[in-house]
Amino acid sequence: MKHLIFLCIGMLFFSCKETGKFKPRNFSTVTIEPIYTDSLISIRAIDILDDGSLAFAANNGIYGLYNPFKQVWRTSIQAYDGLKLHFRAIAHTRADFFMLSIGTPALLYKTGAKGTMELVYKEEGEFVFYDAMAFWNDTEGIAVGDSFEGCLSIIVTKDGGQTWTKLPCDVLPKAEENEAAFAASNTNVKVLGNKAWIGTSSGNIYYSNDKGHSWQYVKTPIVQTQETEGIYSIDFYDALNGFGIGGDYTKPEGNTSNKIRTQDGGMTWQVVAQNQEPGYRSCVQYIPNREGKELVVTGFDGIDFSNDSGNTWKHLSDEGFYTIRFLNDSTAYAAGKGRIAKLVFK
Repeated sequence: MKHLIFLCIGMLFFSCKETGKFKPRNFSTVTIEPIYTDSLISIRAIDILDDGSLAFAANNGIYGLYNPFKQVWRTSIQAYDGLKLHFRAIAHTRADFFMLSIGTPALLYKTGAKGTMELVYKEEGEFVFYDAMAFWNDTEGIAVGDSFEGCLSIIVTKDGGQTWTKLPCDVLPKAEENEAAFAASNTNVKVLGNKAWIGTSSGNIYYSNDKGHSWQYVKTPIVQTQETEGIYSIDFYDALNGFGIGGDYTKPEGNTSNKIRTQDGGMTWQVVAQNQEPGYRSCVQYIPNREGKELVVTGFDGIDFSNDSGNTWKHLSDEGFYTIRFLNDSTAYAAGKGRIAKLVFK
């Protein structure tokens, strides 16, 4: 009887352990439902707000908000001295929405108290070009731009976005010649906890462990022999596991050394899926609550899925998008040339 009891306990333990074991999914299709179309715009920056609504900002000064419960859009145009503003970087806190234009002058707007956007930062210069932004919390945020006067352009806020300060080059690593951060999908910067990572056109990952007070960088093995090559997008599932993708948008079929992974918080990176599809992609995102095993990448050549941390990939669709954000573990929003769509993975 004693042996039988131990056997039953052992079987119970083993059964529970098996029940809790991660089971990767094997998506085979993605349904795509357009929810916003405008042939005159190109959308590279979307953000899912805390209430589940979707915000975007694009070229021609257009920005907007989608209420998925009422299926209603509200859009507007941000003007400044007759310029046609082009937004590729957005972010949000619980209180405000932010959008940042490319080129000079760089104009950073936040939600205003009177229902219009308020200009909170302006920067001018021949080489001024901001690419992406994010917030650690409701108080502290960061925006990243191309190198200028010897270092990457990085501005930070510590008061919820009311004011922004540019970091001096003496607290940043020296930039390589013409080093930039591609403004392809608002995903070349990732923040998590106190950490931040930035992927660049030179194939470098800049990282900070203290919300941008100090910085180091590491050279990755991603392909980087042309100005159009490098890291276009990065994401981290947790403090250790991250993924980067890029390649060359002028040769999108190229799949040599364009996918990299880290398992030590970005200190070292390894090429994965060498000489395998997908080729160039502009955005990578971990699927939430899937233990860092499942990822989706997208670009103008289509959508691809991995269920083994990026070792192998399955092509799901030829539909092209520049950027994607997940609402849950099977539903996402994606944006690209002339449209935003709701994606359901099955």
